[in-house]
Amino acid sequence: MTFHLQAAMAIGMAATASSQGLVTQRNLSLPMAKTIAEAALAACKTKGFSTAVAVVDRAGQVMVILRDEQATAQQVEMARRKAYTARMFRTSTLEFQKRTSDPAYAPQRELPDILALGGGVPIQVGNDVIGGVGSSGSNQDNDDACAKAGVAKVAELLK
Repeated sequence: MTFHLQAAMAIGMAATASSQGLVTQRNLSLPMAKTIAEAALAACKTKGFSTAVAVVDRAGQVMVILRDEQATAQQVEMARRKAYTARMFRTSTLEFQKRTSDPAYAPQRELPDILALGGGVPIQVGNDVIGGVGSSGSNQDNDDACAKAGVAKVAELLK
């Protein structure tokens, strides 16, 4: 075997070994998820809406659900599904709603736990989506603004 072939094989083996190593990723902490939920809930409350807010992690699992005393069980479920949709599709649910109005993408709305209503936004570090937040209980634009207010509260920590 020539030196060049041996070197190429060693480089190839090193690349394979590193691709089989550990994966490092950023995840939401519980305190950050709580801060996002509290800020989103407060943003809607100041506008006079009794809402529910859910925050999910990168796997779409619920970390925090908060609801105003006047919010309903339906609002809690809708907030969870909005947060999940924003996380899984890595876009706001308002954008998801627009995109899936195209018949070619409409079947995405039929997936379990997906909700194509405004009020869900992804939580991102750069281009890496690490979670989602959903707000439900006002109108779609206000729910969207409240969810964004939750993320804005921790924006400095997401850099």
